[in-house]
Amino acid sequence: MNNNLFNKVEKKTNVKKNDIINLAKSIQNKNMNDENNLRDLIHTIAEMAGKDVDKEKEDKIINAVKNNQINDEIKKMNNM
Repeated sequence: MNNNLFNKVEKKTNVKKNDIINLAKSIQNKNMNDENNLRDLIHTIAEMAGKDVDKEKEDKIINAVKNNQINDEIKKMNNM
């Protein structure tokens, strides 16, 4: 994956490249259509980034993932 993207993410979130890679490996075999898995992932990412995610924001993220809106956001971020 593009190191430039990792650098941008680290700069914005203080989350290291290795932490992102380890997180990606940990979810490879999980069903990301399962809402509980998504909520666990959201909580893990929020904790890694030192951010609080309220229920409303969590629900918006879940809906975005379910409606495939996340891919567009990743593409935008990669083009920054």
